[in-house]
Amino acid sequence: MRAIVVLAAAVLAAALPPCVAAGEPPHSTRDYLMRMDGDHDGRVSRDEFVAWMVQTFDGIDTDHDHVLSGSELPEGSRAVTRVDYVKSLEATFARQDRNHDGYLDTRELAAPPR
Repeated sequence: MRAIVVLAAAVLAAALPPCVAAGEPPHSTRDYLMRMDGDHDGRVSRDEFVAWMVQTFDGIDTDHDHVLSGSELPEGSRAVTRVDYVKSLEATFARQDRNHDGYLDTRELAAPPR
């Protein structure tokens, strides 16, 4: 579980999904929301959140085995499977969705995870 938390923190703090790396990085929570919001309804669903975050996992998974291990992770971290990472993202989304409506708005997206 520690490796998942380390990876999630790294993704949120430093890494950008490949689709962003080529363009202008988001500068605000609203920018992140707009980029995550695949159906452009002004909010981020669980599926949109997971899809956005998993892009980074997939970009780091250089051998494409759906496991981050060895040189793909920060030193001292344990291997993380894509399945476990997705479960962790879903749990993070549930904690962020403070009004339990199944979506993140700008305020919820900007709030620190609980």
